[in-house]
Amino acid sequence: MKDQQQSDSKDFVGYLKNGIWLFGLSSWVFGITDRSIASFADGYLSALDLTQLFTAATFFVGWLFLKPTNA
Repeated sequence: MKDQQQSDSKDFVGYLKNGIWLFGLSSWVFGITDRSIASFADGYLSALDLTQLFTAATFFVGWLFLKPTNA
């Protein structure tokens, strides 16, 4: 019985990790899309716009590397 509870809790933690990662993934995609639209809305890119886009893209790639594994 105790092994079943440990297995259930490991499954729950795995699903929770995947859920948080997917939520973060969609948030980063939305953020980069929003920043891109805001940057291109005025017709030109300033240094600040490029810096914000580069920073968001760097964090997005970092988030991709944090994908939980199924162990």
